[in-house]
Parts: sequence; C-alpha cells; structure tokens
Amino acid sequence: MKTRMVILLLAALFLVGFQGPDKAPENDSILEDDLRADLFFLASDAMNGRRTDTPENRLAAEYLASRFRRMGLRPASGSSFFHNYNLMTSTLGDENLLQVLEGENAIQRLRPGQDYYPLNFSGSGRVQGSVVFAGFGIVAPEHSYDDFRGDAVRGKIVLIVDHEPGERDPDSPFDGVVRAEASNALRKALSAQANGALAVLFVQDVHNHSGGNFLGTANNYWRERRFPRYTLAEWMESVRIPAAQISPALAEQLLAGTGHTLWELSAASESEAGTSPVVIEGPEVELTTSINRRPIPDRNVIGMLEGSDPDMKDEFVIICAHYDHDGADGTTVFAGADDDGSGTVGLIEIAEAYAAAASAGQRPRRSILFAAWNSEERGLLGAWAYTLRPSVPLDQTVAVLNMDMIGRNEEVPIGGGGRFRGLEVQTAASNANSINILGTTFSDDMKEMVEQANRGIGLDLKMTYDNNASNLMRRSDQWPFLQNGVPALFFHTGLHPDYHTPNDTPEKINYSKMEKIVRVVHQMSWDLAQQGPRPELIKGPVRFNQ
Repeated sequence: MKTRMVILLLAALFLVGFQGPDKAPENDSILEDDLRADLFFLASDAMNGRRTDTPENRLAAEYLASRFRRMGLRPASGSSFFHNYNLMTSTLGDENLLQVLEGENAIQRLRPGQDYYPLNFSGSGRVQGSVVFAGFGIVAPEHSYDDFRGDAVRGKIVLIVDHEPGERDPDSPFDGVVRAEASNALRKALSAQANGALAVLFVQDVHNHSGGNFLGTANNYWRERRFPRYTLAEWMESVRIPAAQISPALAEQLLAGTGHTLWELSAASESEAGTSPVVIEGPEVELTTSINRRPIPDRNVIGMLEGSDPDMKDEFVIICAHYDHDGADGTTVFAGADDDGSGTVGLIEIAEAYAAAASAGQRPRRSILFAAWNSEERGLLGAWAYTLRPSVPLDQTVAVLNMDMIGRNEEVPIGGGGRFRGLEVQTAASNANSINILGTTFSDDMKEMVEQANRGIGLDLKMTYDNNASNLMRRSDQWPFLQNGVPALFFHTGLHPDYHTPNDTPEKINYSKMEKIVRVVHQMSWDLAQQGPRPELIKGPVRFNQ
C-alpha cells in the first residue's frame, strides 16, 4: 500500500512539473467564431484595404481604439489610445545636377534619370569636392566593423557600394543571409554624414549583383506610383547631405584614378572589420539636389492593462499586429484578411481575454501593451516610429509577441517566382497544423517559452526561417524591436499564392487553427508577465535608434 502511494505521489509531482506554468485565465474564451466575426468586418470591401493615409485606414484605427476603450483598457500614455508620428514623402525639385569637374571646368554634365538619380531621403543642397571610396559604407560597432576609419571622408564626397559584406554567407555576422539593418541606404547616409562627408553616392555592388538595367531604374525611380514611397519623417529630417545613386559606368569613370575597377574595389570590400577609405585622385564632383518633402500624419493604436505586482508593473509585455494593408486599385480591393487582419483580430481577442480576467480579479504581474501598428506594409514604419518614441521605455519592455499572417496554411507552389524566393516548395495540406516562429535564435528563453505555451495545444512549431534568404525575419514588426535589444517573436503561418493579391479574403481563413495560435500567444504573454526573470537576448543589442 505504501509503495503504491509513493508511486502515485511521484506520478502526480511529475505531471505538475510537466504542465509547467498555470493556464492563462480566460484562455478558453478565445474562440474561432469571434475571430471570424471581427475579421469579416475588418477585411470587408467597406474597409477598402485599410491603406496608409486613407479614410478607411483611419476608420480602422478608430474602430480599434473604441474596442480597447470598451474593454476598459487604458491609454499607454496621456489620454489617447493613439500613438502619433509623421511619415514623409518626397518629390523631385527643379534643380538637380551632377557635374564632373576638372579645375573650374565641367568636363561632364549629367542629369537625373540617366547616369544618376537623387534618392528620396536625400537632403537638398549643392556640394563640391573630391571623391573617396569607402567600401560598403557601414559602421557597426557591435561587430567591430567600420568602413569610415579616421578622417578620410571628412569634407569629401563618399562613394559606397550597395548592400553588405557576406550577404550570401549563412555565417555572416550581419544576420546571416537575412539583409541586415546596417545595409539600409538611409542608415549608411547617416553614418557618412556623422563622419563629416559632404554627400554620399551609392553604386551597385557589381561583384554580387552584375547586370541590371540602370537606365530603366533611373527613369522610373521618381515616377508616380500607386504606393507613394513613405519614410519616417524623423529619419528623413535627420539626413541633411545630398544622396544619389550613380550608374556603374559613371563609378568606373570616377575610380579610374585608383588603378582599380569597380568590380575589384567592390570585391575587396568583403571584409570582417571594414575597409580603409581609398582617396580617388582626379576630377572633383559637384552635386546639386533639390528634394521637396511633405509630412503626413500617421498613428498606431495602443492600449494598456496595468499589472498587479507593485515591483513588476513598470515592466511591459507587448502583444502586437499591424492593421494596415494595400488598399484598392480602382474597384479591386486588397482586403488583407490574412495580412494582417488575422493578427489584428487575434490581438483584439487576447485583449478581451485579459480584460475579462482583470474584471474577475486576475491581473498579470507585469503590465501588458496591446499595440496595433500602422504602415507595416510601407516599411514597418509604425513599429519603427514606436521604437523612436516609445510609450514606455524600451529597457522596461520585457518582450514583444508579433502576429502577422496567422490565418492560412503555408503554400509555396512550383514556379512561384521571386515572391517565394528562398522557400521550399510545399503544399497547404502539409502545413494544416503548423506555424512558423521567427526570432528564436535571438533568445533561447523565448524559444523555450513558446514551446511551453504550446503544450496542451499541439501546434507544429517550425523554427527554420531566422536565417533564410526569403528575408521573412526582417519583414514584420518584431524586427525594429530586435534591432533595439528587445526579445521578440514573429508568429506567422507562412506565405501562400493569395499573399498580397485581391484573393486574400476572410472566407479563406483557417479559423480553427487561428484559434489555437491566438491561444498560444495569449498563454505565452501570460507566462512572460508572470515569471520573475526576464528573457535574455543572445544577439545585440544593436540599438539603431540611438
């Protein structure tokens, strides 16, 4: 009898240990019927695709704020659920000119759209100076990497190649084969400006990307398009120097005095620590840029549930999704049911579960921010804007859980084209119970916690896209937080042929699977809010916003 009692006791203790953290209160209240009801409204034709800077996008924001208000959530700061910031667009002004000078005489007079074109984030002004070649033009102290060593570029016009070193190397410290934030042209322009450059000229990294039609790109760069080229106003206002893209042929001409070809200098820029700038003997360059900038108001929607622990409530877990999509083209509506109506209605359901639990006296120890980002489709701009001016300090942000496209089964067809680059061919049926979790290689703690949250729910968790040529890792709103030292995961059921087409509609959503995914995110957020230790980040912090 005693032996049997001991065995039963040990079995009970094992089961308690296996079950791990307590089940999140109101987790069972997250239901596919509620998700469906909200999504058929948010992704309806009446919402016209929720494109940035449209009445329907503003209506979606008001709808989300009203839902947060009705739940009893509080604004994260001040008295409004809106986190306001400005986007900016630009048009080409009248006075744009590039000249190659020998003494005071112009030996070549170039106009935009042929041999060069000013970039949309360029400052306006006129500069003249000699040219210095500076490799990829990257400064990354976290990797002990610097292409602007010393004062070689101060008072000069700097010529740099596109992209980054080791861009096809899975072991590259610059995020493997994922395009690193350090390779962003605007970031490079700011680094050149900080090092005293008068202007920056970009050229194709021909050793990695040969060919191409520069003239076609140059002619089309400033043409009117369905989606304006938006940038964060705060970023654009930081760039004061002229910035332009030049043709490889023009770069060859400027580099002639070095005795090396563009290909040779571009290939030599593949370095673990950066290259020393090369002063180019020969003609000077005069660059005049005229860029008209127009600010555009934009906003995120953020609600807060205050934590219960007096020692932990000033720390926050962010649960988020983006509510914008691609709008309409005439009468053709890009509804964006999966991208990212699915994540947005998941966010609503999780917020309602927390609100119901709080009403019953069950609050998490840490505070929760529920964030609906805007303008993700235009370059993660809402999330980037938040990291620039956060409602709560980033060092008080414990973790971010981002839901983007959680409503379908990943499907990569044969011959799917460039939109599926880097992804293996797979059927929707093979992914009927799976979800991709991105960001786990940045934090072992976050990986263990999502696996724990999934126990009892039973999704197939796929963790294979952190270092993948598809660039999925940097294509949603967890990316700005990882780049600022905050542990973050991206919940994503994967691309499919309806992605970014008018066929991404609410009747095609796998609601039963979405219910399970939203329950996992809710459970993990509760665990993060309840546990004492904060999850640690393996990589970083990079802190691009400092």
